[in-house]
Amino acid sequence: MPKVKTKSAAKKRFALVGDSSKRKIKRAKAFRRHLLNGKTTKRKRNLRKGGYVASVDNTRIAALLPYA
Repeated sequence: MPKVKTKSAAKKRFALVGDSSKRKIKRAKAFRRHLLNGKTTKRKRNLRKGGYVASVDNTRIAALLPYA
């Protein structure tokens, strides 16, 4: 059977964490690239932390990362 290609964009943006039974997909939060003057310090600080992909999207994202 041929190898399945991993999507390069997904490889850069997502990371799998946890064991195989309860695996979650970690992601970076949005809205922290530009126009930062209008955002409060607290809001920008909270955007530094990572987030998790919603459970309804887990299967879609996991399909882009077949060997991770």
